[in-house]
Amino acid sequence: MSKQGHMNSSVQEPPLDYSFKSIHVIQDLVSEEPRTGLRPLKHSKSGKSLTQSLWLNNNVLSDLRDFNQMVSQLLEHPENLAWIDLSFNDLTSIDSVLTTFFNLSVLYLHGNSIHHLGEVNKLAVLPRLRSLTLHGNPIEEEKGYRQYVLCSLPRITTFDFSGVTKTDRTTAEVWKCMNIKTKKAHFKENAL
Repeated sequence: MSKQGHMNSSVQEPPLDYSFKSIHVIQDLVSEEPRTGLRPLKHSKSGKSLTQSLWLNNNVLSDLRDFNQMVSQLLEHPENLAWIDLSFNDLTSIDSVLTTFFNLSVLYLHGNSIHHLGEVNKLAVLPRLRSLTLHGNPIEEEKGYRQYVLCSLPRITTFDFSGVTKTDRTTAEVWKCMNIKTKKAHFKENAL
């Protein structure tokens, strides 16, 4: 089967679901069995999962060390990973390992401990990212949070479970223009 054919067929596959397993480190996935759903997981001849979705939500992960290696051990086609759910963990930043999955279109990071709004900028390199959740993180309390994310990630169409409207885009553009003008004015003041 061609790579493209595989991508189309595995989109409908159930997720590899390790949610609610009290996983502390990524390496713990080796000793854990994924949760079973209504539909059984499909596996390749090598025993690896044929899904494009990995759910690690509601665990106690504080970092994603060895994430690439573990995904390669679990998935037959890790390069096709399209949906990662890391919600309700203890992540304090957006690990750059997530930016290596260029087919990623859905990323759930809500309910973590991400403090710095600039962390969002890392995700700008993901060409297919369309859905992102970040609510329930400390960054949500920063002024201009929603507009910042929408400006930083213009391809996002669903943000924090709501569709991005034309009004949201317009507000983000105005905010971006105002922010740039404010920085230029501040720079000129300091130059004098």
